[in-house]
Amino acid sequence: MMGMLDTSARLLKLLSLLQAHRDWSGPELSSRLGVSTRTIRNDVERLRSLGYPVHATPGVAGGYRLGAGAALPPLLLDDEEAVAVAVGLGRAAGGGVEGIEESSVRALAKLEQVLPSRLRRRVNALNTYTIQIPGEAPAVPPDVLTTIANAARDHERLRFDYTAHEGERSRRDVEPYRLVHRRGRWYLVCYDLGRNDWRMFRVDRMSPRTPAGPRFTPRELPGGGDVAAYVERAVSTAMWRYRARVLLHAPAEQVRALPLSLEVEPVDEHTCLAHLGGDDLNGMAVWIGFIGVDFEVLDPPELAEHVLRLSERYRRAAGR
Repeated sequence: MMGMLDTSARLLKLLSLLQAHRDWSGPELSSRLGVSTRTIRNDVERLRSLGYPVHATPGVAGGYRLGAGAALPPLLLDDEEAVAVAVGLGRAAGGGVEGIEESSVRALAKLEQVLPSRLRRRVNALNTYTIQIPGEAPAVPPDVLTTIANAARDHERLRFDYTAHEGERSRRDVEPYRLVHRRGRWYLVCYDLGRNDWRMFRVDRMSPRTPAGPRFTPRELPGGGDVAAYVERAVSTAMWRYRARVLLHAPAEQVRALPLSLEVEPVDEHTCLAHLGGDDLNGMAVWIGFIGVDFEVLDPPELAEHVLRLSERYRRAAGR
């Protein structure tokens, strides 16, 4: 009897591990569960006999992956995950994702029914002492969010049609990095392969194309990988009519020490990249001069033309 209980507990833990990670090797599962790889193979067969589609890949680089079956397997959550899911469902029930309110209420009711009292108190406290003010941002279909999130998780390229603010349509091929929810709107931070640079897109303006593209090796996000800072910078510059990238011939630390509100990211020990926004190109050209270091306007070309005109005007003024 005790052996059966041990096996059942191990099967539940194995199922939990397969849910938590996309791919596991046999030795990894063996180490986590403290049993032999042969026992892992036997346990996988038991899970299959119970209806769970566990896929196995042979070879040195092979492993195990839990696939999608005909029915949803029981989700095994630890305390922190259970609280996060309950709070998240409560927020979703109040709107923000298109068509998900009613299903969120049903799922929350099922979860609260089995929550231990200690966790139910934590969830109730969070819901009672936090206030959600719904925004007026466009709702996003859940399948769009899950398509993007799955591509980012699996490091698969994403193709989508995009409608810009001005109504211009384009097709993009990107390496998805993170989904970000900010003040009622969903954004995708990604590396745009067509532009050879990092970009941010509003998800409500995206129409993903399936299937996903080939796998890729994730790149390092500029600015030390701070996604929140990147999004704030991108949103703040998006408010302006013109956006510019300027290479400053000075270390990032030196520029950051100046009494200027300027977001910079290091390029090397001698240069850094600044992102600027403004409604007047001539004013932007003048403002760049306030930084007090040599610089190169990378884009847009119109700003470079204004800098050239301004330099000629200053040269004429100095000649007199």
